[in-house]
Amino acid sequence: MAIRELFDTELKVVNIGLAAFKESLDHCGVQAVQVDWRPPMQVDATVEASASAIDRANQRAVKVILAGKPFLVGMAKALHVVPGMRKNVILHAGPPVTWERMCGPMRGGVIGALLYEGMAKTAREAQALAVSGAIDYSPCHQHAAVGPMAGIVSPSMPVFIVRNEEYGNTAYATMNEGLGKVLRYGAYGPAITQRLKWMEETLYPALQKAIAKLGKVDLKNIIAQALHMGDEVHNRNRAATSLLFRLLAPAIVRTAPDAEQAARVLEFINGNDHFFLNLSMAASKATLDAARDIAPSSVVVAMARNGTDFGIQLAGTGGQWFTGPAPVPDALYFPGFSKKDANPDIGDSAITETNGLGGFAIAASPAIVQFVGGAASDALRYTRRMYEITAAENNVYQIPALNFRGTPTGIDVRKVIAKNILPVIDTGVAHRKPGVGQVGAGILSAPAKPFEEALMGLAKALKKKERS
Repeated sequence: MAIRELFDTELKVVNIGLAAFKESLDHCGVQAVQVDWRPPMQVDATVEASASAIDRANQRAVKVILAGKPFLVGMAKALHVVPGMRKNVILHAGPPVTWERMCGPMRGGVIGALLYEGMAKTAREAQALAVSGAIDYSPCHQHAAVGPMAGIVSPSMPVFIVRNEEYGNTAYATMNEGLGKVLRYGAYGPAITQRLKWMEETLYPALQKAIAKLGKVDLKNIIAQALHMGDEVHNRNRAATSLLFRLLAPAIVRTAPDAEQAARVLEFINGNDHFFLNLSMAASKATLDAARDIAPSSVVVAMARNGTDFGIQLAGTGGQWFTGPAPVPDALYFPGFSKKDANPDIGDSAITETNGLGGFAIAASPAIVQFVGGAASDALRYTRRMYEITAAENNVYQIPALNFRGTPTGIDVRKVIAKNILPVIDTGVAHRKPGVGQVGAGILSAPAKPFEEALMGLAKALKKKERS
């Protein structure tokens, strides 16, 4: 095209850079396309010399993740089955944190657990015990467990036992209490203790017998079906809970001591659309844990938040945590609440995103985007972006709206840094004060610092190996 022809043609602009430039062009009626491009993050580390070795390790890690077969195989008290659990241990969500640095909801959850365990009679006694040094705090993830929000697991709490039958490892998670004033949001008091005791003394035995009657429950199959029915199994679990209900109900009726107990148990599950959440987390944990210790893989095997810090772990760096400050979500808040009420992001539930679910599969769940103030097109955009930072596409978890394309699976920390695209997480928002409960929901990006730290940690591990 001659130069003079260019000036006679309608101007069309491709903008790379600040979106404000495109907004100005839009205002002037000029056709413009915004290119979603960002410069790489500036990290003082390089792993390019080991790229081939990392690629091979990532292929092994992803193969393990995709081959995982998580089954619900039973239930037991945490003290009897969770590795490292003792009578004075309380597990929590996210990376390690001391009482002094715990956020409000987590402190409330600890107090509630001490009351439930009968280790204290009043909240004041529980708080004094919590700060005395007599209680050991440890991340769920370091005990093959996961917990939503505060993630509190105490010795007497019943836990689901989820086994990865392909590799033999096991993961654990408590039962979901439902919504409102609940322990995972930091609530404590007689009503919370009473509900937890009912779950221990009535719900747990009924489920334990029902699961034993069934033998095992294929969680991967339920998740795959739920994705086709509008769930992403993090913030929306209605379909997955319904599928689980259909499997459990006959076994509960046949094994319960009387019709009234069976009815109360079924009513509790039916009235709690989030009942499957803890199982989707345990299934993801069991799947990802099998890929640990595959050096020098840059694949993320855990993302977790304790309400103070956001932490990640890599397949190639063992149990080392890489952390940064947990962000306060930009969310759609319930009436009467705003961002100033929100606690920083909290919970182990981002293990679902780590496994290619949750925000990574949000294109399968447009109802979630509507709930947090977005549109169906946003859901498609979020999921498509996640393909750019992952090492594979899932061979079982598929998204109907993307022509049944597999969900983006296996976050590669190198791609996160190189493309400056952070993992997207759809999350509930807890009030910063204990016991208030959920105050909103939103879609947020993980903070950059943990991924920057992780790349530097991987580089150090590679250098150490070279010297040895």
